Amino acid sequence: MILLHLSDLHVRPRGLPLSRVVEASHLTERALRAVAAFRPRPDAVLITGDLTDCGLAAEYANLLAMLQRHLAGLRVLLLAGNHDRRENLRAALGGFEGVTRDDHFVQYVVEDLPMRLIVLDSVVPGAGHGALCPSRLAWLDARLAEAPERPTLLAVHHPPMRCGLASYDAINLHNHAALAELLARHRQVERILCGHHHRAMTGRLGTAIVWAVPSVAHQGAFEPDDDRGRFVLEPPGYGVHLRLPDGTLASHVVMVDAYPGPYPYLADPDYPGGHDAST
Repeated sequence: MILLHLSDLHVRPRGLPLSRVVEASHLTERALRAVAAFRPRPDAVLITGDLTDCGLAAEYANLLAMLQRHLAGLRVLLLAGNHDRRENLRAALGGFEGVTRDDHFVQYVVEDLPMRLIVLDSVVPGAGHGALCPSRLAWLDARLAEAPERPTLLAVHHPPMRCGLASYDAINLHNHAALAELLARHRQVERILCGHHHRAMTGRLGTAIVWAVPSVAHQGAFEPDDDRGRFVLEPPGYGVHLRLPDGTLASHVVMVDAYPGPYPYLADPDYPGGHDAST
């Protein structure tokens, strides 16, 4: 299984930058071109929220045109983030798998991939942080109880972990302890896939690895000594999750931009590891 994992597109209406600096629509288009050129062809493309910057109808129309232009023929799975508006997302992108399956939230289950995928809505309208209300926790509990033996991925926009940066920890999944308690009863969840923080981050919630991908637009500044919640224009990236023949899952970050290479490794005669080309 090859699952490509993008997040935090922050698409704006055509011609409008984000924060007067970030050409988010241009950067999204560039990322979608990279995904379209990815080989081998992925089983699915998962986008874990903040599809738009303000949840405007014009933003979703711009995104829909880009998805149709670049990812036609690929399986695209969408999730809402705190910058999205559910009603506008559902109106514009309701033709995508699962988006309107639930009456209230953008959440659904994908059963026919080699690993089961549960897409979970963590949006709190009007807030930057995420939370899971009792109805969403009950929904997740019921879905996990349906297939306790199947290795499962859980996709949610807000990371259910602390990362040590105060501005990010203020807007994470606030009741992640409740999620941890639930997952203690459902140990088949191997990865929790998320975005939101605009940085590659890894953590743990119970027995599940929490894996956040960078944004395909701007990145969150890494300033642990003076964290003011600013952003930088570091290279954008996306995740690639590979289900290996032995059933294990390997997760990689791939840069959107093309760089010189690839070049062969040529071992120097003084290399102590032998004569085979090696890193």
